[in-house]
Amino acid sequence: MTEQACDGNGNRPARWRGLAALLLVLVLAAPLTLSLAGCNRKPPPPTGPAHIAPLPGSTGATAQIPAEDGQWTMPAKDYASTRFSGLDEINTANVAGLKVAFTFSTGVNKGHEAAPLVVGSTMYVVTPYPNDLYALDLTKPGAPVKWKYSPKPKPASQGVACCDVVNRGVAYANGRIFMNTLDGFTIAVDANSGQEVWRTQLGDINKGETITMAPLVVKDKVLVGDSGGEFGVRGWLVALNAADGKIAWKAYHTGPDKDVLIGPDFHPFYDQDKGKDLGVSTWPPDAWKIGGGTMWGWISYDPATNTIFYGTANPGPWNAEQRPGDNKWTAGIFARDADTGQAKWFYQMNDHDVHDYDGINENLLLTVPVGGQPRKVVAHPDRNGYLYLIDQGTGQALSADPYANINSSFGVDLKTGRLKKNPEKVPQVGKVVRDICPTASGSKDWNPSAFSPRTGLLYIPHENLCMDWENVQANYIAGTPYVGAEVRMKAGPGGNRGAFTAWDPVRHAAVWEIKEDLPLWSGALATAGDLVFYGTMEGWFKAVDARTGKLLWQFKAASGIIGQPIAYRGPDGHEYVAVLAGVGGWAGAIVSGDLDPRDPTAALGFVGAVPDLKQKTTAGGVLYVFALPG
Repeated sequence: MTEQACDGNGNRPARWRGLAALLLVLVLAAPLTLSLAGCNRKPPPPTGPAHIAPLPGSTGATAQIPAEDGQWTMPAKDYASTRFSGLDEINTANVAGLKVAFTFSTGVNKGHEAAPLVVGSTMYVVTPYPNDLYALDLTKPGAPVKWKYSPKPKPASQGVACCDVVNRGVAYANGRIFMNTLDGFTIAVDANSGQEVWRTQLGDINKGETITMAPLVVKDKVLVGDSGGEFGVRGWLVALNAADGKIAWKAYHTGPDKDVLIGPDFHPFYDQDKGKDLGVSTWPPDAWKIGGGTMWGWISYDPATNTIFYGTANPGPWNAEQRPGDNKWTAGIFARDADTGQAKWFYQMNDHDVHDYDGINENLLLTVPVGGQPRKVVAHPDRNGYLYLIDQGTGQALSADPYANINSSFGVDLKTGRLKKNPEKVPQVGKVVRDICPTASGSKDWNPSAFSPRTGLLYIPHENLCMDWENVQANYIAGTPYVGAEVRMKAGPGGNRGAFTAWDPVRHAAVWEIKEDLPLWSGALATAGDLVFYGTMEGWFKAVDARTGKLLWQFKAASGIIGQPIAYRGPDGHEYVAVLAGVGGWAGAIVSGDLDPRDPTAALGFVGAVPDLKQKTTAGGVLYVFALPG
C-alpha cells in the first residue's frame, strides 16, 4: 500500500496531515510505505567543499572523516566510528519543520537495534530474528521493496539469546551486503539481486553461541565476533575473506597466546599485561575454556596503521568469586593488525570484572590536544562509567573521567591502568550488596555515541541506573545460562533513568546534559547541520542543538526507539534522516518478551529498572524516514 505525500507539482496536499496521522496508527498492522522520496522536489543548492569547518569555540578535537558522499554504508558511518554526517540541509534553523517522508513496517515485533544502510539509491534494512534483509528502492514513490532475503536461522537460536533476538546491522562493500544471523552464520548477499553469494557458519548454538553484532569490512576481510557470554562460551573475533567466506584468521580472547594471536608484535603498555599465556594463568584451571570474553560490540579501524580496535566482553560467570584472577583477555580493548589479527596491545578497563561491565562499547578514533600536542586517541565511554582516552599507538590510558554517577569504584590509577574498585560494592555469595552504581548494563551499554568535528564534542546516550546484587553458585552445562548472580536494577540518583550528555574530550567535562525518564538505548547521530538525533524508549525521536542541547524537534514513534539513526542524501538530492523503532533489547525485554513487571529479577534484573515500560510503549518494528517539506 502506498500513498503519495506530494501532488504532481511536488507540493504536499492539504489532506496530508490527517491522512498521515491515520496511517501511522495503522502502520503496525501491515507492511506499509508512505513516501516523499518520489516527489518532484527542487534539489537543494550546491553544497560547499567536503572539509567540515569547526565552529567557533570548538574543543579542538578532530577525527579523520571521509568526504561526505551522501551514503551510509556501515553502521558507524566511517572507520573512526564518528556517526557524523556531513549533510547540512536539515539544520538548526529548519529542523522544526521535519516531516515523515515514508515508513516501512518490518513485521517483526522484537528489539530493532540496527542502523539502516543507504548505498546509491537503495536502502537496506535488517530485522531482529528472523534476520530478514530488505532492499528498498529510494527512486520510487513509497520506496517499495526491491527484494527480500530470508536467511531462515534456526528457531532454537532464540532460546540462547541472552538479551532479546537483536541484530545491530549489516555492512556494504564491493557490491555485497554482509550480515550475521542469530544462529551463528555470516552471509554475503548480492546487493543488487538479493541472491546469496556465500554462507559461513561461525557459532554453535548448542554451546550457547549466537551472533548479534554488525560486521565490519576492512579491505578484503569481514570481521565478526560472537555473543553468549552468559552461557559460558569462549569469545573470539574472526576475519573472513570477503570473496569466498573462508576464515583468514581467528583470535580467541581467552587461552594460550597462540590462540589469542599474541606474538612478537604484542607490546602492551602496562606490566600486568606482559607475560606468557596470561589468558590461561589469570584463571583457575581450565576456567578460561568457558570464560566468556565475547565480542558483540563495535570495531574501529585506522587505515594509516592498518590497526583495528575493539573491546571484549565480560568474563563468565558473573559470580567473580568462582574465577579469581585478572581473567585475561576479557573486559578490555585489543589493537590488532587487520591483515593478520596479530595483537599489538591490550588494555583492560575492568580487570577481574565483578559487575558485568564488559568492554564492548564503541571506540571513537580522535585526535585530541594533550599537553599542547595533537595525540591520536581511542575515546571509549565504558560501562564502568569512565570516559577513557587511550593512546592509539601504545595502549596507554591518558585519562579516565567519570561521565555518570559512580560508586562501584574510586577512579582509575593511570600509573597502573587499573580500576580502583570500591570493596564495599564488590558482590559476595550469601550477601546482598545494595545500591551499586552503575548497574550491570553500565553507565552506558552497546548503544553508540557520536562525534561532531564542528563542535569537537562527543554525544553520549546513556543510563542512570544502580542495582542490588547477590552472588550465587553457577554450574556450567553447555548451552544453558552460566551467570551466578541475582540482580535487581533501579533508578539512580535523581530518579531519571537516562541521560544524553555532550562531552568535551579536551577539558574532560560535560558541556550540557539532558535528563530522560527511561534509560537511553538508542544510538546517536551528529550532522553538519549542528544537530544531534537520538531516540527514547518511550518512542520519542529527538533533534537537539549540538552546541546547547536545546530541543528543536521531536516525533512520537509507534514503539520505543533503540535503533541507530542515520542521515543520507536521497536520489532527489535532499537530505533524509532515518531510524528504526521497535522496543526491546536487554532494556526493553519486559515489552518484547512480555515479562512480568512484578519480577524485578527478570531479564537479568533489568525489569526492576523499567517495570512501567509496558505502560509507556508497545512492541513494534517500523522504519521511519524524515525530510523537510518540499
